[in-house]
Amino acid sequence: MSVLLMIGTGKGLFLARREQPGQAWQVGVPHFPMTAIYAVGIDPRPATPRLLAAIDSSHFGPSVAVSDDLGASWREPEEAPIAFPAGTETSLRRVWAFAPGSAAGDPSVVWAGTEPSALFKSVDGGVSYELVQSLWDHPHRPQWGEGFGGQAIHTITPHPADPDRVLVAMSTGGVYRTTDGGRTWSATNTGIKAYFLPDQFPEFGQCVHKVARDQANPERLYLQNHHGVYRSDDDGVTWTSIADGLPSDFGFPVVAHPGRGDTLWNFPLTADGSRFAPDFKCQVFRSTDAGKSWQPQSAGLPTEPFYSTVLRDAMCTDTADPAGVYFGGRSGEVYASPDEGESWERVATQLPGILCLRAVAL
Repeated sequence: MSVLLMIGTGKGLFLARREQPGQAWQVGVPHFPMTAIYAVGIDPRPATPRLLAAIDSSHFGPSVAVSDDLGASWREPEEAPIAFPAGTETSLRRVWAFAPGSAAGDPSVVWAGTEPSALFKSVDGGVSYELVQSLWDHPHRPQWGEGFGGQAIHTITPHPADPDRVLVAMSTGGVYRTTDGGRTWSATNTGIKAYFLPDQFPEFGQCVHKVARDQANPERLYLQNHHGVYRSDDDGVTWTSIADGLPSDFGFPVVAHPGRGDTLWNFPLTADGSRFAPDFKCQVFRSTDAGKSWQPQSAGLPTEPFYSTVLRDAMCTDTADPAGVYFGGRSGEVYASPDEGESWERVATQLPGILCLRAVAL
């Protein structure tokens, strides 16, 4: 089974292909060279998956490119595909996330999260977008803070069976959820700690790093916080800690199995003030019981001290069975596991710093 891996870096987008398990990965030359690619997306709903890339040019500004031939060609609209309306007196800094719409909804819907923190919706497959005004007008927005990486909506998780239910997360601000198609939004951070605030369990203001939805049980979600790993069993309304068994509760990514329930992966870092893997060991941690227990996975990963950082979108799974798992570091190395983390192989080395990854089985 062929797999396509999108690798967004600080100096362009790289596409890697592997035609069959066990074969070597082929990594192409950079698309959009010398531009930062902070978000990539794969919409698997068309016959040929549509690829999306958020281009952050220091000269031309941010834009979105789309490919319908697996990266052989790209197109950008003449007008900015994502832009704030004039009345907002705000300009787009960059795009941080893409998410295809609910499997039960309109197949042309694509969501995008941006910096500053805003949600945009496309009804033409990700070519053009409109601001979701209801979230922008939320009374909490003036108090949303800016994390070290910027003030951005970085997570969008539509409910696969109900197009009216969408959950987003931002840093900082926390988790917000709509159940009426985006007409209204509620902060849903009950149980998530913000240790850096006087009230450590506020209604909003948490520095959530990433959220992943359990694909077999979509009411269940997993969350990596700024110190804290959590699970929700009620579609993000309340959260409980699942950090016991991990070497640290700090980190950036969390990803869920694409088909099997209760299985997720995490890449811990020591602490917010020490952003290195615990004991400088390159290890991924997997849980197969929804976070009740965790097992390290490192077969094939570097055994020498590992000093790189894995960012929130620099870890992903593909849609194969068994699932492939991928991560990349700021040092420019990308690793893949074809067997759900049991063994690892290097996809690429000496790339620019890895910002985001997405993969799909073809």
